[in-house]
This record gives sequence, C-alpha cells and structure tokens, in this order.
Amino acid sequence: MKIKTSKSENTKQLIIEKTASVFNTKGYAGTSINDLMNVTGLSKGCIYGNFENKDEIALKVFDYNFAKITQHMKERILATGDSVEGLLVYPEMYKNYYKYPFLQSGCPILNTATEADDTHPQLKERAQKALDLWKTAIVNQVKRGIEEKEIKEETDPNELAVIMISIIEGAFMQAKVNNRMTELKVAMSFLEKMIMQLRA
Repeated sequence: MKIKTSKSENTKQLIIEKTASVFNTKGYAGTSINDLMNVTGLSKGCIYGNFENKDEIALKVFDYNFAKITQHMKERILATGDSVEGLLVYPEMYKNYYKYPFLQSGCPILNTATEADDTHPQLKERAQKALDLWKTAIVNQVKRGIEEKEIKEETDPNELAVIMISIIEGAFMQAKVNNRMTELKVAMSFLEKMIMQLRA
C-alpha cells in the first residue's frame, strides 16, 4: 500500500532534489537564497515556509546526495559475483563519474568536508559520519571476502579502507580542480590493480 504524502512533504522533497546539485557545486556559503529560488521556481516565503533556514536545507541536501551515492553503490556491489568484484565497483564508478548526475558536481563528502571544516560544525559532523559509514562498508566487505577465502587473509581491512578512500577522494579532487580526467584515470587504474592483487 502506497503511503500518501502531504503537499508540504512533497514541496520539501522538491526543494531538496532541486537544490542538491547547487549546494554540492557552490557549497553552503556560496549558495544564496536567490540560487534556491531560481532553481526551484519557488518564492523565498515558500522555501522558508517549509524549512526553518538555509542550514536545515543544507543538512537535508547532504543526506540526500550521500544517500543517492550509497544506494547506487549498494545495488552495484550486490550485483557482483564476489568481494573483489564488489571492491572494483568503486574505481569503476568514480573514473566514470560524469555518467552519474549525483557525482557530476563532485563528491558530497569531499565538498562538504573541505568547506565545513571550521565554519559549519553540523555539516562537518554529517561529513564525518558519512566517511565513517563508507569506511565501515569497505571494511565489512573485505572481512567477508577474507571469510569466504576470496581475499588474502593477511589483508588489513581498516588499512585498505583508508587507502581506497584516500586514493578516490584525492584523485576526484584533482579531476575537479584541473577539469580533466587524466589524474583520476591513472589513480583508478592503480586502485584496480591493487584490488586485483588482493584475490586469494
């Protein structure tokens, strides 16, 4: 049975979805109420009639952006044959980030962490939690691979998770700053080889 949503809930969701790429591209400080009005087609009164302030919208948008990536990754990983193939989903997706609308404006964790480090404690906390969830997902994936004898037993799950995330985010940052794919493709190719070497 489909649960009915109220007009207010629908409007809130529309605002979140429409402003998601704006916040991820321009950042919290760089996004103005005029930006929100332009992209949603709604008045200032309508926007702030549904959200208390820009902070609340920014936090909801971060959750929305991160959930889109997480859901996509989960679906792709579940469709693979084993844990090594599951880990290979990460470099494959990020080297082709331009194919995914939710990544075209950048990684929400990287974008948010960079901007909110000292200026927005709540957004920083959101980014920290998202990073922890990502790391935990990789750690658990590696542990399952070791248990299933698909990944070498001497592999350190925590170490691998930290290295994978560092390579991905560092390469993604270079791609966005330089506006080119060269460094990203080199880094993802290296990461793919590293993951393949984990196979037991």
